[in-house]
Parts: sequence; C-alpha cells; structure tokens
Amino acid sequence: MELKRLALTIIRLAGLLLSVTLVAFLLVEFSPLDPIAEYINDLQGISDEQIAQIAALWGQDQPWWQRYFGWLGGLITGDMGTSYMYRRDVADILAYAVGNSLILMTIAWSLSAVLGYSLGVVAGARRGGIFDRIIVAVTYLLTSTPTFVVGLVLIMIFGVYLGWVPVGMSQPLGMLSDEVTFTDRLQHAVMPAITVALVGISSVTLHTRQAMVAFMDSDIVRFARSRGMSTGQIVWRQGIRNTIIPAIMLQFTTLSSLVGGSVMAETVFSYHGLGSIITQAGLNGDIPLLLGAVVITSMVVFVGNLLADAIAVALEPRIHSSKQAQVKEDRDAFDPVSATAHPQ
Repeated sequence: MELKRLALTIIRLAGLLLSVTLVAFLLVEFSPLDPIAEYINDLQGISDEQIAQIAALWGQDQPWWQRYFGWLGGLITGDMGTSYMYRRDVADILAYAVGNSLILMTIAWSLSAVLGYSLGVVAGARRGGIFDRIIVAVTYLLTSTPTFVVGLVLIMIFGVYLGWVPVGMSQPLGMLSDEVTFTDRLQHAVMPAITVALVGISSVTLHTRQAMVAFMDSDIVRFARSRGMSTGQIVWRQGIRNTIIPAIMLQFTTLSSLVGGSVMAETVFSYHGLGSIITQAGLNGDIPLLLGAVVITSMVVFVGNLLADAIAVALEPRIHSSKQAQVKEDRDAFDPVSATAHPQ
C-alpha cells in the first residue's frame, strides 16, 4: 500500500511538472517577445550571420516541440540548460535565488500562520465585540488590497520615514555575495516577508474565527460556563486544541498563494529571488531560466499540498474514532469533580 501511494505521488508530481512547464513554454514561445531581439538589443553592428549563430546556439532554428522535449530530456539528467540573459547555468542562478526566496517565504509563512491563527482565535472568542469587528474589517481590507500597494506603504513608513529596515534588494549594495552574511539577508527579507504575510493572512484568520465561533456555541462551552469558567480559560483549555489542527492543515495549502504573493513582493522590493527571476525571464524570453524557476516553484506548491494531505490522512482516523471520547474528555477537563467521581 505504501509503495502504491509513493508511486501515485511520483506520477502526480511528474504530471504536474510536465503540465506547468509545457504551459509556461508555450506562453513564451507564442508571445510577441523575441528572445534573440531582446538579447542583441544593446549590441551594435551585429551581422545576420552572428544572429543566425545565436539562433542555432539557442535552438531557435528548431521546432518548438523539439526544443521543449530536448530541454525535458536535459532536466531528467540534471541539466536545466543555460540562461540566455546571464549566459550561466540555470541551476547556478537558481541556487542563489532559491536561498533568498526560502528565507522570505519561511518568514512570511510562519508569520501569517501565527498572526492569522491568533487573530482568528481572538475574533471568534469575542464574536460581535469591538476586537472581532476590527480584525474582520482589517482582514478584508488586506485581502482586497494588491500586494504592491501594501509593499509600497510599508516601504514609505518603515523604510523611508522611520529608516528601520532596508527599502529593497536582497543584500546591501556594494557588497560581494561572499561577503553577505545570513543576518544581512534576513534584514533585507523582513519587509517583503511581512508584505506577503499580511496579504495572505485572511484565509487562516477567517477560517479559525469560524471554527472558534462554532466551538463557543457548543454544549461543552455552555457546560463550562455553568461551572463558572471564564472565556479565557475555556479558549485556553479546549478552544485552541479544537481549532489548531484545521488551521495547520489550511496553512500548508496556502503555499501556492504564498509563492504568487512573493513574486509581486520581490518585484516591488527588487528582491533577488524566484519571483524576480520569473518576472525577468518572462519579460526577456529566457525560456531555460523561466522553466527552471517554474519547476522549483511547482515543487514547492506540490510539497505543501502533499504535506497538507499527509496531515489530514494521519489525523482523520484519530478524529473519527475518538469523537465521542473527546466529548467525554472535554467534560472532564471542565469538571474535575465529575472526573474524580467517575474515573475511567
């Protein structure tokens, strides 16, 4: 059974990579952009023979399907090709960009999870109150605001006016890559990460709020209130346990929107990561670099969804088998006298 599940996972991943890379290739192939024209734009006095040599070097004199399957065969053997723009191996270019993006997305993902869940718990526990209304209003406002607007506002406030953080780039200007420390990278990743986290916070916040509202309307809470327990005690003892697992599962499924948000944030902050690589490669018709970046981002999204499914499968049997036992356990937690009088 485990081998069958592993085989199905590999087939799904292969199908995903084949689909997204083919779509990305066709979008660039049939777009008005001419990668050769973009490449020779700044070159003076280049001859037609030299242009033909560049086209032959890049495979532009071959049918699109032949170039695509040639690239796919190279990918299987570990060769992602050579970038048209940088004239370097795509794998080397992506290695540095992936490191920057991982720092950014890890901060953004963790921040949106902690902040979104905390706000959802507070809003759901105080339904209809001032905190609930403010949290819901701000959440909807952030959801409807484009990423670049949030990023520009944060740049103006914390970068320009207050001067607390760098206003852009993935490392200090004038420093070689070998001289850049992890602290430098972290400093430059904070603002774009906060931007991505704020824009993507709504799903966890609103979902957790609804789960907490449903819990606060349950018989368990009414029983706890009859025992004289406060709202804070109820939420801390049982509310968090009843709402945190669905929130974790949901957070893993938001990796796709996290990647999409990071593309815009990296563009706004001139942050050298996968997002900026995808933008530059798409605008300049750099097909090998674009496809390499698409492969990496697709795998990130796939792994995130796979982890969410794995968590759901691992927890589902326990949730279904212990549903009635959970109710008894909740009652005992709220009624220690009853639990002592009727030991299990």
